[in-house]
Amino acid sequence: MKEITFNDFYQLYQTESLSVLDVREVEEFEVLHLEAARNFPLSQLADTYDQLDKSQSYYVICKSGKRSARACQFLSEQGYDVINVQGGMDALE
Repeated sequence: MKEITFNDFYQLYQTESLSVLDVREVEEFEVLHLEAARNFPLSQLADTYDQLDKSQSYYVICKSGKRSARACQFLSEQGYDVINVQGGMDALE
């Protein structure tokens, strides 16, 4: 699985247009999220992932990096190009 540290991701995020998937639950996403992020809760991902474009690369983020790692494993098995953001939103604090 491809991974990137939060700091490296955030540097890219500030200078490039990235496709970011936030796999936290809706309530968590509403409290705090990155401006460009799209919310695809892990609990619903099996039903919603087909809305994603296989020609894009996605940076996948959650609170700490555990759910995003599971999401990345699932999405990569479906043929998507995904990069797990280590440390997740916790790294912002």
